[in-house]
Amino acid sequence: MNKRPSIPADLVPEALRFALADPPVVGMILGSGLGHIANAIEAPIKVPASAIPNYPASTVAGHEGVFVVGRLAGHRAIVLKGRVHSYEGHSMAAVATPVRIFAALGVRFVVLTNAAGGINRDFQPGDLMAITDHLNLTRQSPLTGRNADEYGPRFPDQSQVYPPSLRQALRDHAEKQGVKMHTGVYACLPGPEYETPAEIRMLRILGADAVGMSTVPEATTAAHAGIPVLGVSMISNLAAGISKAALSHTEVLECAEKAGATLGQLLAGALPALCHSLPKSR
Repeated sequence: MNKRPSIPADLVPEALRFALADPPVVGMILGSGLGHIANAIEAPIKVPASAIPNYPASTVAGHEGVFVVGRLAGHRAIVLKGRVHSYEGHSMAAVATPVRIFAALGVRFVVLTNAAGGINRDFQPGDLMAITDHLNLTRQSPLTGRNADEYGPRFPDQSQVYPPSLRQALRDHAEKQGVKMHTGVYACLPGPEYETPAEIRMLRILGADAVGMSTVPEATTAAHAGIPVLGVSMISNLAAGISKAALSHTEVLECAEKAGATLGQLLAGALPALCHSLPKSR
């Protein structure tokens, strides 16, 4: 990870600054319907994202927009319940604001979760997939514009966005708990419309196992700052053309509500092993 940047006064409000004396080990961003994972935080302090000047507001059901700071499995953690998306009218840089906050606070790694459509025919709704790599098909980058030199280089490497050591630590813990954990490539499309069957066929040819409308901006920004990423997709539905059922956000939230508890328990239980498996600074 690069040298910890100075804290912009307009980025981290006073309510979050207390964490600077004891930097959080992990920063988490929770996807659609997965916000209740934050319920495992001990002695939580909640800070509405709206308390941060110019912070982009979420307009999507299932994305509350609250930072929760406390301890998870004995480790200091900061968790964002509810992300924002570019399809809401925000720039990719704005979407990645939480990761910049995490970097300023000195987190050692980032966990990104999402609800995704399953492309791999071995997947079923409710399954979990640890992300091995991603496809950015939004035609946008959160790093466009003047480079933030205090965070990372102009042309950051993207070959190890999701370190295998983090992924394996989570899979090992999942196996001990009797939970099946797939691995695969996540494709990010701009949305907000769901994909057509033809687009899903294209994504399969490109090597995607799951598809969604998030995660990639945050992962790219974390990699820019040299922060390792653990990405986990909760398969909320089978993608268009695989399932004959019409796709709906309600279905996504309902599935996330059921599978999210399992994912939350896995992340909390695996946290000590995840911290131990962190790759050495590059």
